[in-house]
Amino acid sequence: MSAASKANIDRAPFGAMPDGTLVEQVTLRGADGFEAVIMTYGAAIHTLKVPDRAGRSEDILLGNDDLAGYLAQRRYFGATIGRYANRIGAARFTLDGKSHQLDVNNGVNMLHGGNDGFDRKVWRIAAIEDGPQPAVVLAYTSPHGEGGFPGELTARAIYRLSGPTELSLTYEATTDRPTMVGLTNHAFFNLNGALSGCDILDHRLMISADQFLAVDAGAIPLATPPRTVDGTPFDFRKLTAIGARIRNKDEQLQIGHGYDHNYCLRPGREVQLAARLEAPRTGRTMDLLTDQPGLQFYSGNFLDGTYAGKGDRLYRQSDAVCLEPHAWPDTPNRPDFPSARLDPGQLYRRTMIYRFGTMP
Repeated sequence: MSAASKANIDRAPFGAMPDGTLVEQVTLRGADGFEAVIMTYGAAIHTLKVPDRAGRSEDILLGNDDLAGYLAQRRYFGATIGRYANRIGAARFTLDGKSHQLDVNNGVNMLHGGNDGFDRKVWRIAAIEDGPQPAVVLAYTSPHGEGGFPGELTARAIYRLSGPTELSLTYEATTDRPTMVGLTNHAFFNLNGALSGCDILDHRLMISADQFLAVDAGAIPLATPPRTVDGTPFDFRKLTAIGARIRNKDEQLQIGHGYDHNYCLRPGREVQLAARLEAPRTGRTMDLLTDQPGLQFYSGNFLDGTYAGKGDRLYRQSDAVCLEPHAWPDTPNRPDFPSARLDPGQLYRRTMIYRFGTMP
């Protein structure tokens, strides 16, 4: 590796799995202290250092300081979620007339790929690219039948610093037989800083969506069309503090113990602005762009203070916000939803871009 590229990218061990498998981390460096650390366990973003309005760069992601923390409890911090993000009702679906029973790990449903999803796999480093836009390509092959899904699925996660303070993530996948697939990243953001001790209720959020999916007590979308956000606490079409209406008496907020719902993004095949997040305390901003059809907005409702993460900080309710672009939940059972089917010869390719800046 050349001297010039050493300033932009670095590769180092992060620990070992119980069976001795090495886990590595790759650091991608941008401008003004911007830095993304990607680890092979779960193809996860471990660290994301972003400058504030004063130029001070801090990690803005919840997570663990070492591999042991990630192995001790499954919390999805910064992880790649697959084969299917979010929930599939009754943990089953029918494809081409054949019923497929999936792992049951969330009540009677499947959540985030089941008992042993992509977040618990050690991905291999397929490529590292240095230069002005450093990148790492991680790969994992999921065998036919894993989690109950049909088909051998070969997946790639491509992390790239696509701008001075911009991280792009592209997921690709191919299959050898018809299947269902929906991948995302489950980063927990706090633009005040992971160690700030501040919650995210004062963060201002905008979501480019006119509709959301109402859910039942198991967080499965109701058998009704998407609901309009008009006149509800779910209207974030203009920048609004996350905490402004989170305590309002609303059946859907009660079911989710806050926000934990899929927003139906405006149709379009191109990458477009899905959400904007602003932190008045630090001045940090994040624009999230994607070509995914949905965005799960989760306000950290089940962080309950029983778990310590980075810096031995106890994570409590609303200590972070998740904005997860993905296919709509339970799509394999809902022909009225945008399809999540992947056939042999097709390339699944979805992109999300995290673009950071500052405001006065």
